[in-house]
Amino acid sequence: MPDKTGNMPALPMSEDLLALFRKTGALLDGHFVLRSGLHSREYFQCALLLQHTDVAAKVCGWLADKLRDFDCDTVISPALGGIIVGQEVGRSLGKRHIFAEKEKGKLVLRRGFQLSPNEKFIVVEDVVTRGGRVQETIDIVHAQGGIVSAVGVIVDRSGAAKPDFSCPFMSLIEMNVETFLADNLPPDLATTPAVKPGSK
Repeated sequence: MPDKTGNMPALPMSEDLLALFRKTGALLDGHFVLRSGLHSREYFQCALLLQHTDVAAKVCGWLADKLRDFDCDTVISPALGGIIVGQEVGRSLGKRHIFAEKEKGKLVLRRGFQLSPNEKFIVVEDVVTRGGRVQETIDIVHAQGGIVSAVGVIVDRSGAAKPDFSCPFMSLIEMNVETFLADNLPPDLATTPAVKPGSK
C-alpha cells in the first residue's frame, strides 16, 4: 500500500533476502550438483525458506510487487520448486495459479488445467541458473496459444549467462555464484562428495 506521501514503500535490498535465507538455513555451503548439471559450492534450498508460511507470503509478495505492472490473467509455474512461489504470487496478484509437472522426464500440464488462446501468463520459479524449466513452461504456454508477459524468480543465479526468455525477466536477488562443469572441478570440490538437493 502507498504510504502517507502516496509513494510505494521501497522493496527490500538483496541483503534483507539473503539474511532470510541464512536465518532459515536455506543458503547451503558444500558441493552440489544443480538441476542444470553444473556443480557449485553454494545452493539455495528455497523449500527451507518457504516452509515458513509467513516468510513465504512476505518474499513472494515482494516478487508479486515487481510483477504487478505486467498484464496477466494467470500465473504458471514449473513443479516442484515453483509451486509455492506461484501460489503465493497468484494470491498476491489476485490471479489463478496453475503448474506444469514432469511426465516421462518432460514438463506437461496435467490435472485438467486448461489454457485459452491469448490468455496472458506470468511464469514464476524459485531459482534460475540456466532457465531450462522456465523455458519449458513458456513453451507449454506458447504451444496452446497463450502469451507470456513476464518471468519472475526469487533467485537469479545465472550470472553473465542470463537466459533470454523473450520477455521481461524479474528477480528479487541476482547472485553471481561460481559454477563448474563436471569434468572441470576445482580441487576442493573434486575431493568432496557431491549431493543433488533439488527437484527430481
